[in-house]
Amino acid sequence: MSTTQTILSTLLYHGYDGTSGFTGFANEGTWIIFAVILVPVYIMLAAWFLGKPRDTKAGLTGVSYLVGLTTSMWVGMFVLTVLIGVVFYGGPPEPISSVGPP
Repeated sequence: MSTTQTILSTLLYHGYDGTSGFTGFANEGTWIIFAVILVPVYIMLAAWFLGKPRDTKAGLTGVSYLVGLTTSMWVGMFVLTVLIGVVFYGGPPEPISSVGPP
């Protein structure tokens, strides 16, 4: 590695390297969010369709709003993650590119 690359790597990465096999979409945080944090949302969804009085149209409207909001948040965060990776770390993050510094 040349001196310029070493200096840039030190400035950009601050000594951090890729974490092979640990990062990505389905790690511990993802499981905690979907299995623990979202339990009230699951109960709310079940109540919309199993509770009385039952209003299927309102339940489907609520589900479509939740799917739309969730999709917009996930896509927005994905785009920001890629943008931050390209601008500050010299390349897109692991699910798109290889592990570690380019």
